[in-house]
Amino acid sequence: MASPGFPLRAAADGPRRIGMPRALLHYRYGTLWTTFFEALGCDVVLSDPTDRSTVAHGDALSNDECCLASKIYLGHVASLVDSDACDAVFVPSIANVGRRRGFCTKFQALPDLVANTFADQRIEVLSCLVNEVDEHKSMKDALIELATQRYTGPREAKRAWKAAARAQEQAERAATLRQTRALSQLEAARAAARRPEDAPLAILLAAHPYLAHDAFMGGALTDLLESMNAVVLFADEADRERSLQASFDFSDTLPWIVNREIIGAITQLHHRVDGIVLVSAFPCGPDSMTDDAIVRCIQGKPVLNLTIDAQSGTAGLETRVESFIDILRYQKKGGYVGA
Repeated sequence: MASPGFPLRAAADGPRRIGMPRALLHYRYGTLWTTFFEALGCDVVLSDPTDRSTVAHGDALSNDECCLASKIYLGHVASLVDSDACDAVFVPSIANVGRRRGFCTKFQALPDLVANTFADQRIEVLSCLVNEVDEHKSMKDALIELATQRYTGPREAKRAWKAAARAQEQAERAATLRQTRALSQLEAARAAARRPEDAPLAILLAAHPYLAHDAFMGGALTDLLESMNAVVLFADEADRERSLQASFDFSDTLPWIVNREIIGAITQLHHRVDGIVLVSAFPCGPDSMTDDAIVRCIQGKPVLNLTIDAQSGTAGLETRVESFIDILRYQKKGGYVGA
């Protein structure tokens, strides 16, 4: 139902050029969303990869209390608005996908944040609400409802959802397969090494996907680790369902699904990695609690806890990463035994 004073829109009047910010949950649902809108006949315009100007622009648009990931998101929205390449920016409101499967409140507030930040620009914010706990509205329900309100009939909307869900499943399966192959190659390299310290190190990069796979943030760390003969495994490329279920052995009450999956991936891969690099965006609320719990409660593997902020980015982290790798290699040689 339309809000009082606003007319109902006829079906098929939705914007056709959809801007998609390359940030936040795009790294989780990007394939799903892109395929869905393309199946409706829309052109999806993806923002350029994050660079220093994206961070600076987003920082200027944000208040000090916003986390780095939110600032980057606003920087990506700004790039889409400034380019005039799209008719609307897709900004869903996502509260949860079930009980104990919630997202940070910033994901729920994003449409309001974007609409108010860019109120002076002539850009439409295209949104939908995902809240399975309170509204009984899944991602499927939300997207089909959006499609039937703005683009097409129910049958075509459901067909678009099926195509999108299939593409998302394939993308997740491909990510899990990449990790399986990386682990197999790692074991082969370890077996071929003459000395244990000559074998590649296995490092688990435990971070939200929007940090781990962002070219400017996690990309710099990945490149640095790989330059030091380390194989980088990503927490979000472990089997998500298995990671989620494993997390309940760690905590029954943790409310955030991505943090649950990170913890579950750590417990699944604990015996196969040499060290864990735990990365957070300053000042992430969920990470401030879960990262501390990980460091205190998950024993047996060295953990490097890094925090990235808008001012320094990954600058200055090289020395800490290099020292961490040196410690791991010293342990491979038999150092710190009994310490």
